[in-house]
Amino acid sequence: MAQHLKSSSKSILLNILRHNIGFSSPSHASRHLRHNLPHGPLTTRLSPNPITRYCNTMVDTLSSIGSHEDTNSQVMDFPGGKVAFTPEIHFISESNEERVPCYRVLDDNGQQLTNSQFVPVSKEIAVKMYSDMVTLQMMDNIFYEAQRQGRLSFYATAFGEEAINIASAAALSPDDVIFPQYREPGVLLWRGFTLQEFANQCFGNKSDYGKGRQMPVHYGSNKLNYFTVSATIATQLPNAVGAAYSLKMDGKDACAVTFFGDGGSSEGDFHAALNFAAVMEAPVLFICRNNGWAISTPTSDQFRSDGVVVKGRAYGIRSIRVDGNDALAMYSAVHEAREMAIRERRPILIEALTYRVGHHSTSDDSTRYRSADEIEWWNKARNPLSRFRTWVESNGWWSDEAESDLRSKIKKEMLEAIRVAEKTEKPNLNHMFSDVYDVPPLNLREQELLVRQAIKSHPQDYPSDVPL
Repeated sequence: MAQHLKSSSKSILLNILRHNIGFSSPSHASRHLRHNLPHGPLTTRLSPNPITRYCNTMVDTLSSIGSHEDTNSQVMDFPGGKVAFTPEIHFISESNEERVPCYRVLDDNGQQLTNSQFVPVSKEIAVKMYSDMVTLQMMDNIFYEAQRQGRLSFYATAFGEEAINIASAAALSPDDVIFPQYREPGVLLWRGFTLQEFANQCFGNKSDYGKGRQMPVHYGSNKLNYFTVSATIATQLPNAVGAAYSLKMDGKDACAVTFFGDGGSSEGDFHAALNFAAVMEAPVLFICRNNGWAISTPTSDQFRSDGVVVKGRAYGIRSIRVDGNDALAMYSAVHEAREMAIRERRPILIEALTYRVGHHSTSDDSTRYRSADEIEWWNKARNPLSRFRTWVESNGWWSDEAESDLRSKIKKEMLEAIRVAEKTEKPNLNHMFSDVYDVPPLNLREQELLVRQAIKSHPQDYPSDVPL
């Protein structure tokens, strides 16, 4: 009987504390009383408050509660939240039983999936998206051939990744700041960069905004909020986070967007950027073009995780996997991600599954490490242009005549742009040493002097069309 009353008293007391003082569980109430009740004579602890007076009379009983407490109900208050304890030895699995699903709207034949969720696209936007995808593909073809003819020193195409380029650009605002890798010229194209401007950069003439200092395809435009491409892998990612944090501090209705490949996720800058973005709650979109290959390195040699999408959760970043060859899916995912990033002030990771149909660059022969049949299958079965064209045509917004007119127009403009770019004068030699220091230091002045002396001594080894 006495034991029953003792147990009953405990229960009553702890429930009073839970409901009247706000403790979340009996164990929390118990610990609080053991740690906070004074230990002087009982008469000094009396209080007119009935709850406190009842507690004071139960000191001896409470001293024994902890020894019988259920350890499974205990938690640890730790930075980041409460952590439950478990008596079991349990390791987190290295992977989920099932892979993260891939969001898509159109099937491989360009037919809209039943009950598919996507952001509505107007006729004007859809036609421009498709037109720019075709333009990007044709521009790549013509510049690639120009390099093979010896007219360009280098080139890298975006074959097979046109939907990622154009659809993501269409879902963004012109105020969003872009930190690209070297396979996103479609973002510039969408924002109004002309074919002539592309040609000027590739040929490195005096109209090139980089003044001929960069390799071809390393575009940049201050006017279009497109930071100049850097060839070093993943260095743009931390830069994007810093810019996003700046936009947040200034209260701008914009975000930063950065692109990278699956190979870039192996760089330390990738991990530093994700952690930086999560901790600072920066509005930045990380868009990974997982095209299966980092030059000749397959993803199986890059990581053992389920792609890149799962890496976001480890850093506390909301993530999604998207069919990168589905323009509608890419548009919808980026559109929603941008809204979340700005509204909630948070980073978002998007993994776009795609395939690099072209060689890594004109310095690469991809058939040495992957089969021509594999390339051809992706080019035909999962072609982003043909899929999106089917959907646009099904809405009555496109025709064979429109296709023919567009391709004829682009070809004519491209050939004229190349003709003009080739004939335009090259930047002056002194631009190699300008725009970094207000007053060039001694070592740069010495280098310029040595270059000029070498040209004077061996004029036949230097291009005659570069003004000195």
